[in-house]
Amino acid sequence: MAILSLKMVKQHIADETKEDKFKRIAEARVNKLLKQFSTLRNCANHRVYSYNDLQVNKIFKALEEELKLTRQFFVNNKGKSRGIKL
Repeated sequence: MAILSLKMVKQHIADETKEDKFKRIAEARVNKLLKQFSTLRNCANHRVYSYNDLQVNKIFKALEEELKLTRQFFVNNKGKSRGIKL
């Protein structure tokens, strides 16, 4: 019966549009990231951890750079195929 269920899931996924697939995957990935941010916030507890401003700045610089890069991919790749134009 589990095999039948797996086949039904694969069939459902095979029938989904690109937009539906994007929504499904992006939503799951964003929710996973939000949960990780929540976990990172726990590190701000001075009763449990010791850190300095330099360490905090390094963390947020890395996160901000990655977020900026990810946004650029979304903005720059709108409907564009890879390749060159001569």
